Amino acid sequence: MSSTPEQQHQAAIIEQFSRQAIPFTEVPGHYDALQILLELSGVRGDDEVLDVACGPGLVACAFARQARQVTGLDITPAMIEQARERQQAQQLVNLDWTVGEADPLPYDDHRYSLVVTRYSFHHLLSPTRALAEMIRVCRPGGRVLVADVAVDAEKSAAYDRLEKLRDPSHTHALTVSEFAELFRRSGLGDCRQSGYGVEIELESQLKASFPAPGDEAVIRKMVTDDIGKDCLGVRAKREAGEVVYTVPIAVYVGTKSG
Repeated sequence: MSSTPEQQHQAAIIEQFSRQAIPFTEVPGHYDALQILLELSGVRGDDEVLDVACGPGLVACAFARQARQVTGLDITPAMIEQARERQQAQQLVNLDWTVGEADPLPYDDHRYSLVVTRYSFHHLLSPTRALAEMIRVCRPGGRVLVADVAVDAEKSAAYDRLEKLRDPSHTHALTVSEFAELFRRSGLGDCRQSGYGVEIELESQLKASFPAPGDEAVIRKMVTDDIGKDCLGVRAKREAGEVVYTVPIAVYVGTKSG
């Protein structure tokens, strides 16, 4: 029996992030701006938090230091294994982990007081459905936070082309206006927005990625040729002899009514 497009995409995510499970944690940019997420979410000591597409547990462990309980969910078992190891290394006891999908989420309605996700929406086939699932499992009065890439509309196609070469599980990075519209139509109230840039050294990122044979050189040329042009929306530049670029991240948080 042939697999569906959804199953094929899930397999691509698992294949990519099984290989990236350890290299992902070695890219310094992935540790950036955790404090922004903590502050914007308003996390409290009595919160029960769900981290959707938690990867190796960087965000979940940061929230566990301030919340009562945190659950991390990811479709890739190798990422959950890395998350458990991080939890043990940090001696955190208020975490549990689930291997599962973001759409649909395997949890009851109104289960969590705070639902977050970071750097996941550009891998999903339907961010709208994923956000609806996050809202479903959030309690009335709870908060939902999404942090992900947000590019200018005129640079969207070029950025997607670059990222699909680097990581075939990439689908589409929301544009700035698409991200804003997603939250405007979500039904969440008291929506707030912030953002930051994640600076990444090109060669370090390539070492943590697994593009198809021959595509690494194409990626390197695309980014290098974009210095001084910014057609990709990542402000590529040379710094201390290395090529670095900055991925623009938007952070939105809203409150569930009721």
